[in-house]
Amino acid sequence: MHPLTLDEAHTLALNVLSRHGFSQEQSQALARAVVAGERDECRSHGLYRLLNCIKTLAAGKVNAEAAPMIDDIAPGIVRVDAQGGFSQLAFESGLPLLASKARTQGIAAMAINHCVHFSALWIEIEAITGHGLVGLACNPSHAWVAPAGGILPVLGTNPLAFGWPRAASPPYLFDFATSAIARGDIELHRRENKALPEGWGIDRCGHPSRDPEAVLEGAMLTFGGHKGSALSTMIELIAGPLIGDLTSAQSLKHDAGAGGSPYHGVLLIAMDPKRFLGERTEHFLQQAEEVFTSITSQGARLPSQRRYEARERSQREGVWLPDHLYQELSSLL
Repeated sequence: MHPLTLDEAHTLALNVLSRHGFSQEQSQALARAVVAGERDECRSHGLYRLLNCIKTLAAGKVNAEAAPMIDDIAPGIVRVDAQGGFSQLAFESGLPLLASKARTQGIAAMAINHCVHFSALWIEIEAITGHGLVGLACNPSHAWVAPAGGILPVLGTNPLAFGWPRAASPPYLFDFATSAIARGDIELHRRENKALPEGWGIDRCGHPSRDPEAVLEGAMLTFGGHKGSALSTMIELIAGPLIGDLTSAQSLKHDAGAGGSPYHGVLLIAMDPKRFLGERTEHFLQQAEEVFTSITSQGARLPSQRRYEARERSQREGVWLPDHLYQELSSLL
């Protein structure tokens, strides 16, 4: 294992991205995202993702110099055209207007179009809660996931994320794929030659499989059977056709076998408790705290608690990369 401080991790990411032609603005936004993943021990979305960023660029499937365009299309809606770049800079560009609209209207939505996407949504949701807003986000991906009862991939991993701001604690936040697991976790199992748990995927013939390679060639499964499948389909609709962007099947077709990151849209919604509640805000925010206490007081864990603990540890001790990954990233320099 190779140790890195968080500053060293950021410098490594920035140098790799810049070396391969990403603009300074794109490089900074991407570096912040992958270092955040590594810092919080979400390694499937950490520095390892730099490999895919460079692969996607080499395949001609991302615009390394994209400058997002913001369109204020309605009192409660902002659209950001990522211009074929990764989603991170587009989100950061549109967030101030999204937050302003939410504070004015009480609720606002941001549609990010024409973006390449690989990152966890909790990063965006945490930025929204940082403005004191409740956040919700979702997006399609590539068609890697079979619907409940089927064997052919139609749906994406289609994550759903939610965040609730808290005055004296990190936000209540969850972010999960509607597939049984994130695609990146299966890829990491393949890289480490580890068998998958039962229920993550099927082979090309529709048989349950614990072989990462067979599942990557076959189909992933949704969590919770028909419930996960229905949620995934909802996300296909509201973060695809509703915002004028691609479905997971169309994203995979766009990739044309290049093996790049998915190309689609992202839907984000921000809600302002103060506009909903007015002078009753503090009372009902305290009521929410009572819900959280009723969970933790019996020994149960809130979502993201483990991630926040990892963040504190990484801020003290830095992060550790497998030697082979560090060598791969260093070779890109």
